[in-house]
Amino acid sequence: MPIPGSGLAKGLAVTLRTMTKRSHTAQYPEVQPHLPPRSRGVIGLFEENCTVCMLCARECPDWCIYIDSHKETVPAATPGGRERSRNVLDRFAIDFSLCMYCGICIEVCPFDALFWSPEFEYAETDIHELTHERDKLREWMWTVPAPPALDPAAEEPKEIAAARKAVEKAEAAAAAAEAEATPDAPSTPGTGSGTPETPATPGTGSGTPAGPGSEPSPGDAPGTGAGTDSAGGTA
Repeated sequence: MPIPGSGLAKGLAVTLRTMTKRSHTAQYPEVQPHLPPRSRGVIGLFEENCTVCMLCARECPDWCIYIDSHKETVPAATPGGRERSRNVLDRFAIDFSLCMYCGICIEVCPFDALFWSPEFEYAETDIHELTHERDKLREWMWTVPAPPALDPAAEEPKEIAAARKAVEKAEAAAAAAEAEATPDAPSTPGTGSGTPETPATPGTGSGTPAGPGSEPSPGDAPGTGAGTDSAGGTA
């Protein structure tokens, strides 16, 4: 059974412990706060990646994204080819007076055209000025921090692994083709079969006739050398 007043004593202990510590005040705006990289401040637009697919505008629960575009005809790249049409972005605006910073538009963008920026100093005195057009959104893009480094123990991305395997396969095929095209090097004299043998030293019993007046070596028996002259034996 708890002792009566123990909760009050604990609360007073926390108050007394906090009173002995010096408070730290951030001197904003003279000192800017340190924000984590994934802070949701404002949305930046990378216009070159936008294909006007309208996914962000359709998935936005607040309907605060406004996109206008028109179609242009692209001439054929090759003679006899077919002309193509593409969407050209005319307007991309976000009304931050309606935005609830859910990040759904950034998640559903298939071409990485929208990014979070940690900038948060865009308060206005007029609510209509909180609708940022594409020029302003592009300016916010340059404040987007770099992505954090990957974990060294993380699995290699599938795209990088597939590209690396393709390069290794191409290099192996090129090495094999080069090996097949290179002719065999000629064999060194004396190391291959069919190389003429070195003449044997006279008097060693290898079938070479002994010279005039030469004496057989002590270990050779008379008549053991193949093709030797029998007249060269001992008297």
